[in-house]
Amino acid sequence: MSTPLKIARLNANQSDFAQHLDALLAWEGVSDKAVNDRVEEIIAAVRKRGDAALVEYTGRFDGLQVSSMADLILDRARLEQALERITAEQREALAVAAERVKRYHEHQRQESWRYTEADGTVLGQQITPLDRAGLYVPGGKASYPSSVLMNAIPAKVAGVPEVVMVVPTPRGEINELVLAAACLAGVDRVFTVGGAQAVAALAYGTESIPRVDKIVGPGNIYVATAKRAVFGQVGIDMIAGPSEILVVCDGQTDPDWIAMDLFSQAEHDEDAQSILLSPDADFLDAVEASLNRLLGELERESIVRVSLENRAALIKVDDLAQACELTNRIAPEHLELSVADPDALLPLIRHAGAIFMGRYTPEALGDYCAGPNHVLPTSGTARFSSPLGVYDFQKRSSVIFCSPEGASELGKTASVLARGESLTAHARSAEYRIKN
Repeated sequence: MSTPLKIARLNANQSDFAQHLDALLAWEGVSDKAVNDRVEEIIAAVRKRGDAALVEYTGRFDGLQVSSMADLILDRARLEQALERITAEQREALAVAAERVKRYHEHQRQESWRYTEADGTVLGQQITPLDRAGLYVPGGKASYPSSVLMNAIPAKVAGVPEVVMVVPTPRGEINELVLAAACLAGVDRVFTVGGAQAVAALAYGTESIPRVDKIVGPGNIYVATAKRAVFGQVGIDMIAGPSEILVVCDGQTDPDWIAMDLFSQAEHDEDAQSILLSPDADFLDAVEASLNRLLGELERESIVRVSLENRAALIKVDDLAQACELTNRIAPEHLELSVADPDALLPLIRHAGAIFMGRYTPEALGDYCAGPNHVLPTSGTARFSSPLGVYDFQKRSSVIFCSPEGASELGKTASVLARGESLTAHARSAEYRIKN
């Protein structure tokens, strides 16, 4: 029998709870100087030498020796081939997930609008898609076809004409599921490059890789650092931290179910975080027993153990209202409301990336096929950020048309305000339109 887990047990009413919670939530994702310097060097090389730098770095970092960028390009036919190579079961699962993700995101699509005032002035907003989006996908064994669907489909629903995907293939290792997902999601071009060099190529363009308007998708610390470095040159989705789950339970859900829900995040990596809030102390004991009993059945047992012992907690609260207060304080990426009446708690939740309602809605369904996006704000950023969506691939331009009468009336107001700011040209520009 394995050594029992050492998971933090806290009570929300203990005098030092706030300090314990702050320590538990603390996560420093800032790159160190060495990583920043290396990334800046790579970006500069790609900007200066383009494809030649990409070929060099692919050989150095991915162990893949090629003679030119032509060897690092996969055409649409190759993606279709991947879709044929995977099993029928995998193909069906990808197709179901893709259709559900598409259907959900179609509800997010915004349309241009305008209204006309009494004097003929027209105001509105023109909604247009980005011209080109770049999708970064991790390569090798750490491949996530679900992320391809979640990042590419919203872009296509938004009307983005071209989605470009970059994915490293270390030592030539290609994940057919990832390419099949790209085929189903409508990805237009795929380049088998990765790391900071791929981010730089998407941001600035090379002879082969076109410059994009926005870069989305997960990656390691070098990818995240590169995304931060090129932000402003292009848009980015977010700088994501470790995966998180917060479960609020009334004590009536099967403890094994809750244990496995907590495992589902802990198995991502050692920095992932799993927290359970419940007013039932006996239930917390039962879940802890389930965690210890089921841990040995997991393929990633060692990773889960480190995650749970370093960053997990079982927290006793007075009631579900206090659980909701704590939830807003934590602002989790994933929130499970595993209670009898989740709708009663929903109005109390202000900060969460995705909210899974009831006992039969595990977070894992959201990762793959429920429909809503699984690219979510982490590390408390759900306080001010939202899931990735169609709106991230659309731009809004204000539309203003003034009739002569409208310009005359608005000109009077603008003149007063502009002269109050000592901006004479602004004032006179408006005053020229005032009818005498």
